[in-house]
Amino acid sequence: MLITLLAGAAALVPGASVDETAPPSIVVTGTRLPEGASELTGRPGGTDLVTAEEYRNKAAVSLRDALAFSSGVYAQPRFGQEVRLSIRGSGISRGYHMRGLTLLQDGIPINLADDNGDFQELDPTILDRLEVYRGASAFRFGGTTLGGAINGVTPTGRTSPGVRVRADGGSFDTVRGLVSVGVAGKEVDGWLAVNGDRSDGDRAHARRAGLRFNGNLGWQPAATVQTRFYVGANRLRQELPGALTYDIVRSRPETGSLVGDQARDIDSLRVQNRTTVRLGSVDLEGGVFANWKRLHHPIFQVVEQDSVDRGLFGRIGWTRGVLQLLGGVTARFGTVDSKRFVNLDGKSGARTFVADQTARTIDVYGEGRLGLGAGLTAIAGGVYTDGKRRQEQRIPIAVTGSARFEQFSPRLGLLWETGKRMQLFANLSRSHELPGFIELAQVAAFVPLRAQHAWTADVGARGSIGDVRLDVSLYRARVRDELLQFTVSADIPASTFNAGRTIHQGIEAGLEAPLASWARLRATYQFNDFRFDRDRQYGDNRLPVIPKHLLRTDLRFGPEKWGVAPSVEWVPQGAFADYRNSFRTGGYALLGLTGSMAIDGRSEVFADLRNLANRKAAGDVGAVISWNPGSAIFYPVERRAVFLGLRTRLSGGAR
Repeated sequence: MLITLLAGAAALVPGASVDETAPPSIVVTGTRLPEGASELTGRPGGTDLVTAEEYRNKAAVSLRDALAFSSGVYAQPRFGQEVRLSIRGSGISRGYHMRGLTLLQDGIPINLADDNGDFQELDPTILDRLEVYRGASAFRFGGTTLGGAINGVTPTGRTSPGVRVRADGGSFDTVRGLVSVGVAGKEVDGWLAVNGDRSDGDRAHARRAGLRFNGNLGWQPAATVQTRFYVGANRLRQELPGALTYDIVRSRPETGSLVGDQARDIDSLRVQNRTTVRLGSVDLEGGVFANWKRLHHPIFQVVEQDSVDRGLFGRIGWTRGVLQLLGGVTARFGTVDSKRFVNLDGKSGARTFVADQTARTIDVYGEGRLGLGAGLTAIAGGVYTDGKRRQEQRIPIAVTGSARFEQFSPRLGLLWETGKRMQLFANLSRSHELPGFIELAQVAAFVPLRAQHAWTADVGARGSIGDVRLDVSLYRARVRDELLQFTVSADIPASTFNAGRTIHQGIEAGLEAPLASWARLRATYQFNDFRFDRDRQYGDNRLPVIPKHLLRTDLRFGPEKWGVAPSVEWVPQGAFADYRNSFRTGGYALLGLTGSMAIDGRSEVFADLRNLANRKAAGDVGAVISWNPGSAIFYPVERRAVFLGLRTRLSGGAR
């Protein structure tokens, strides 16, 4: 079945919701079928759809818990809600904040105007599903990065009616709670959720607390017109325990640094609107958004930033027979009032840096799809990006730095429906990533850096063979001017440089197989081969940070009303710690167990047990040029923990 991308206005927006009274025109991209949805149709490239049901028995603190079994997603915890999030080696050297991926909520970007972002603002417990678009699949909404995009979709009053409550807690004095309410009328529906959490963390100086509010209000005055307003507010407090030496990771992983009382505190507010209109064979969609964020960030100095980002987007789709066309634009504009102070045990001392930063990123994209017959579809498209970054520094000296970028990335693809249950695809695409202020406005000065770009070829297959569901992609990317970073010292942020030529290639594989009516196997495997390509300084050395092999699997036993699922995360050989490849961390295997039991038709209890053998290992690395035994650049894997919880629906039907 060929993808019907432009079947309706909702199909133009990743994760767009559709009212139950409207014609069933939604198209959801992915490899798994959420309950109640029509049969999934595919993009010519790696995609995945992760429903909330798939991680409902986890204490889903971060995106890592939600995306652990999403093919090709490398999501490793560092502490609290801080994770290293990467696809195909995107942002390989950045474990803090986020780069190399486009992160969206309800189809609208969370990334700031300079493309940096804080994924802690996207809480998986409130989401209906997560859509993952690997590589060129993100062209659907103008994505340009090597890794692709991740879109979190919140419920609406129609998809989640009634009152729902969730509470869980456990090790390290962790307590979390969520209440959501959904209501729907003939033309109007609304949904809101409030959730909070606190924990002492599994390391010293790793306490965290968070309070979040998310809501949306939809109005459908006619079958062909719909508008929805969204609001999200966050108050997040996180102590930073810092990195450790390898010896301490292996002996005392609970250790944390108290020096400078380092922390990252975020207060943010996001409002947005999306409106869709269907006019015969033409579908229109557009909207506006604005984000306000305050960051208090004691690290080597106290970083204080107040940022305002706003933007707009528009998309138009047209279909006629076997020809489908999609075009759009997303424009983001941002300002940052950036200050730094001497760190006096977490408090602000004398000012050391004051600057006004402005950013602009405009993406214009288009895509055409032509059915060639016999289940074959050809796809061609491209994205043009215009970007500008400017910093007007006043302290310590008055100096202005600016950079302007223009990039165009085309894409060609083929999608072959070999039958009702299997698809084959191939792509050749270019990607580009513009440096943001973290790269350009380094510790000492505004540094001229080039945009990263790459040509990627990938082939793959997804679908079912009997009752076995498969998702396999093979890719090879030739990257130029890759934005790489290394740790200067334990308390100074990483510096950034443009590498010459690098290669990112690998395998992304996922499998789901019912072994019996009461047993189901699930597994994902990543082969990550990331290296320099005849570099003058590093030759063909491997890039540090991400290990070559990663396997995750779980096996669920039990009927629908109860079940247990033991799991294994296996890294047979750890990652290199430095660009010289002088030290590699050891491998590890982490054993886990989840379980759940229905109390009645509305309530369920669940358990999440982690690292049962209490294995001590390095789960993440901050890259350096050359490792030495005193390098404090390692983050331990999660310690042994037990979490218990209850979820229930007080009204609105079964859980």
